[in-house]
Amino acid sequence: MLVAPASHARAGTCPASTTCPTTVTFAVTAPDSLTITVPDGPVNIGGNTPGNQITGQLGLVTVSDQRASLTATWTATVSASNFTTGGGTGAETIPSSNVQYWSGPATATTGTGTFVPGQANAAAAVTLDQPRTAFSKSTGSGDNSATWNPTLIVNVPTQAVAGTYTGTVSHQVA
Repeated sequence: MLVAPASHARAGTCPASTTCPTTVTFAVTAPDSLTITVPDGPVNIGGNTPGNQITGQLGLVTVSDQRASLTATWTATVSASNFTTGGGTGAETIPSSNVQYWSGPATATTGTGTFVPGQANAAAAVTLDQPRTAFSKSTGSGDNSATWNPTLIVNVPTQAVAGTYTGTVSHQVA
């Protein structure tokens, strides 16, 4: 019985003055993560009287895309809960439909592609009674990030009672 020797990679043999190719492979790896970072709370955006507005910035929100994707697009959404004080009765509740949001332009970006604010200015503010686009990246590839500092506008109902109102503004990225 004959045993064949183990096969080993061999160098190519090419005649003189001929290109002699060698195929090379390697892997580019990525942590495959798409994350969003929001300000630690509680965030106090100020105060005002019933029938007026309270306007303040939420703080820096950052999407970090480390997927190293050929099509590195994403959309960040935002929504809010109702805001309540005391026992949360009708007069102690400011509904999320009274809370507006506008992202403004990016304060910083990395990577290539088109970064699109959900609302470029106060005139484009949207209510947070349902998920809304906060920011997105519509073109580009590879790792990237975007940071913005959104503004909240709370329309205080005339029947609202005095107190410190608490609720949540929630961001998500996909």
